[in-house]
Amino acid sequence: MNKTLYVGLDVHKDSIAVAVAEDGRGGEIRYHGTIVHSGDAVLRLTKTLTKSGCIPSFCYEAGPCGYGLHRLLIRLGFECAVVAPSMIPRKTGDRIKTDRRDAIMLARLWRAGELTAIWTPDEEQEAMRDLIRTRKQAKDAVKVAKQQLLSFLLRHGLKYQNGKYWTQRHRRWLAELRRFSYPHQQLAFEELKRTIDQCEARVMTLDQAIDDAIPHWHFAPLVDALRALRGVNTTIAATVVAEIGDITRFDKPRQLMAWLGLVPSEHSSGNTTRRGRLTKTGNALARTMLVEAGWSYRHPPKEGHPYLKRSAHLPQEIRDIGWKAQTRLCKRFRHLSNAGKPQPRVLSTIARELAGFIWDIARKTPLPA
Repeated sequence: MNKTLYVGLDVHKDSIAVAVAEDGRGGEIRYHGTIVHSGDAVLRLTKTLTKSGCIPSFCYEAGPCGYGLHRLLIRLGFECAVVAPSMIPRKTGDRIKTDRRDAIMLARLWRAGELTAIWTPDEEQEAMRDLIRTRKQAKDAVKVAKQQLLSFLLRHGLKYQNGKYWTQRHRRWLAELRRFSYPHQQLAFEELKRTIDQCEARVMTLDQAIDDAIPHWHFAPLVDALRALRGVNTTIAATVVAEIGDITRFDKPRQLMAWLGLVPSEHSSGNTTRRGRLTKTGNALARTMLVEAGWSYRHPPKEGHPYLKRSAHLPQEIRDIGWKAQTRLCKRFRHLSNAGKPQPRVLSTIARELAGFIWDIARKTPLPA
């Protein structure tokens, strides 16, 4: 029987440090060396490792180099796991970190079964994820641009006192503002306004791109089904699915909640139970989208015209889950608010339970083969 070689890869932009752990508890762990980060070098490495008749099993940390190495090794017919850096056991007293040590540590832990592999997206899934994250960056740029403009006005004692910011009335006030003493100061103000317009135009372009890409996406039926939930529009549904991927890989809804970082941390010992703030592990963007969707449950349950229009074509089973989520989460929001719970805690609770309904819909939504 062919033995397995457990290979740890410490991946960088230009190089890959390689360590090998032989099968068995007492198997040798050795540093193989450093190779160039290229397809040809990886192919030569696999040929070297298979010369003795062993079967290599690779692993490396998820990082900025993406999943290209993982896809290459899978195409070559080898097992390869991308492991979560936050879940790697580390010795608190170890103060020396080198590429060699990291590769050896990965090989040793991979052989021991102590590493947690993440779900790796295919190229189609990663493309949608890139589009979603670019939109998030554009939205952040809009927020920064608006803050810069308001800060500029505040420095010059100009305050808008006729209502909320960024309404049509506020924008007309900005358009007619001519109170600066110097021409170049007025130019700086106009440039700040143009920056906001350009950033908002980017967001609109990316929103349209997302709408155009969804019908051709493998997870399009799931995105459509999630819109049966109140507060989950196309953008939120697409973001959640793009970031989580295959939701059915979670056997229970609690696993999804924990993956999203929506469960409380715990430090219990003996007869003492202590639970603290949310763990906030996993994907921050998906968690943010669920919290944003949770705001809509502060109102009483209602099936308004926009909701009925977007969910009319869905199966009755999915629509029933959406209505069940409305009645439960609206009641839950009202109960927690009346009990005096802080607003962030109320929203995190609603987001956590909303994740459970998302898991239920994903389980009952068939996807194309």
